[in-house]
Amino acid sequence: MTKQFREEGKFNYLEVGEGTPIIVLHGLMGGLSNFDGVTEFFPSKGYQILIPELPIYTMPILKTNVKRFAEYVVEFIDHKGFENAILLGNSLGGHIGLLCTKLYPEKVKALVITGSSGLYESAMGESYPKRGDRDYIQRKAENVFYDPKVATKEIVDEVYASVNDRNKLIRTLSIAKSAIRHNMSKDLPNMNTPTCVIWGKQDNVTPPEVAIEFHDLLPDSDLYWIDKCGHAAMMEHPDEFNDLLYAWLQKREF
Repeated sequence: MTKQFREEGKFNYLEVGEGTPIIVLHGLMGGLSNFDGVTEFFPSKGYQILIPELPIYTMPILKTNVKRFAEYVVEFIDHKGFENAILLGNSLGGHIGLLCTKLYPEKVKALVITGSSGLYESAMGESYPKRGDRDYIQRKAENVFYDPKVATKEIVDEVYASVNDRNKLIRTLSIAKSAIRHNMSKDLPNMNTPTCVIWGKQDNVTPPEVAIEFHDLLPDSDLYWIDKCGHAAMMEHPDEFNDLLYAWLQKREF
């Protein structure tokens, strides 16, 4: 299955396969490669995987907020000519997916969130470290996963470079503040889009009780747990994540 990286106007994105579109929304420190398991599994099952690069570090600072990113996702759906799409988001990407679903429900066929922000206010500030030495950054990166070995040197280097880049740091903090302002606890009961919640039982960033609250507040949601798993289930347990998600999509006939 060939992966194609496309650059079209303001959209840079990875596209794999054909079929029902699943648009993947990465987190604040998450690269497109975090979803390699998803891009390898779903195209053979009749889904088209699209991973747009969110303009986290390129948008004007006053527009660097969760609402603008949600609008960007809808612009991407329209750019691709889709009537609607399934959204899959991790961490900040889950929050963007939630806000997109609230503002443009007709564009979202179904929503999948894992380790999502949107309810738990300290999640953003705690998980995205301010400047620090490399050992501090390494400890923070390892805390994202149940198995610290998942935090490879490449991942730690990438986070370290981001938090020591003044432009990226300013935007990271701006997004974190925006995410806290956009707490969605009052919105969720009015959002009827079918939602799949997949969560790591040992998530230190958005703890398990956050998943339970999402499940309780969203009218049409199913909650699935992955054991020995931290904040990025699709990275730490890609096979189990894919199996749970595929079974849910089949059950819901998406």
